[in-house]
Amino acid sequence: MIPFSVLDLSLIVRGSDAATAFRNSLDLARHAEALGFHRYWVAEHHAMPAIASAATAILIGHLAAGTQHIRVGAGGIMLPNHAPLMVAEQFGTLESLFPGRIDLGLGRAPGSDQETMRALRRDPTSADRFPQEVAELLHYFAPPQPGQRVQAVPGAGMDIPVWLLGSSLFSAHLAAHLGLPFAFASHFAPDMMEEAVTLYRQRFTPSARLAQPYVMLGLNVVAADTDAQARFLFTSHQQQFVALRRGRPGQFPPPVAETEGLWTPAEQAGIDRALACAVVGGPETVRTGLARFIERHQPDELMIVGAIHDHAARLHSFALAAAARHALAGA
Repeated sequence: MIPFSVLDLSLIVRGSDAATAFRNSLDLARHAEALGFHRYWVAEHHAMPAIASAATAILIGHLAAGTQHIRVGAGGIMLPNHAPLMVAEQFGTLESLFPGRIDLGLGRAPGSDQETMRALRRDPTSADRFPQEVAELLHYFAPPQPGQRVQAVPGAGMDIPVWLLGSSLFSAHLAAHLGLPFAFASHFAPDMMEEAVTLYRQRFTPSARLAQPYVMLGLNVVAADTDAQARFLFTSHQQQFVALRRGRPGQFPPPVAETEGLWTPAEQAGIDRALACAVVGGPETVRTGLARFIERHQPDELMIVGAIHDHAARLHSFALAAAARHALAGA
């Protein structure tokens, strides 16, 4: 059975705060480690009231320090927000502190809106330079050459896995060209998933970093003891999605028993389309849904997103997902 991993946005639920979100993330990381999940990633977002992982490298250090062996990383760092040298130094530091456990996923989106992008001092055209900035970052991780004055210290000569993240064909093509593993954001932008994965696998060029293509797909999984309970929990994610589309993001909302009147039919269609890659239900529904998704799309790894308001329910959801993986492995 393929590895299962976790993508965590370090959710700030309504009425709570970032400190609580960080405690919950560490608790979930330890839980995921005990359940056998392969890696635990957090993502860079800015000025989002529901997401506490803006200072991504700092949070990775906190999570790695509180766990023993699970891989911890960024899913991802939005590279155009940063100088490649500084990213190399940050992740070189993390790798020095937690050798063999750090991943670096790279994206080219701002992780924010246009106004926040300006506050980050980001050049609006910086995404166009993404391939060059990835190449520069990889250069800083390579062993330093004689006479090379600008070096990542620490970072130079370190074997830190670098992933490209994407929701379109652009990063799929670049990952294939550079011979890097590829993670597709199918958990919120599934439209081009199949085309992007096919392109990546067909055009993959082996590199010193990776001999064969490796695809990780994002999948929303909300599991509970019954289908009805899971559908209830999933309404938090649906509400948050609509709030983002309306340009009114807030802290992560509690679930609701009835969604009638909370959004329009057009917004419902948007939810259904964006969150199409979701497995929501009780243990048997989740097991069947995971099996179908894996069989249809043939990922090398699943990155599971469990956006659930109640922390205990979220822990239980990941436990049920791990149990489903175990059952599928023994099938």
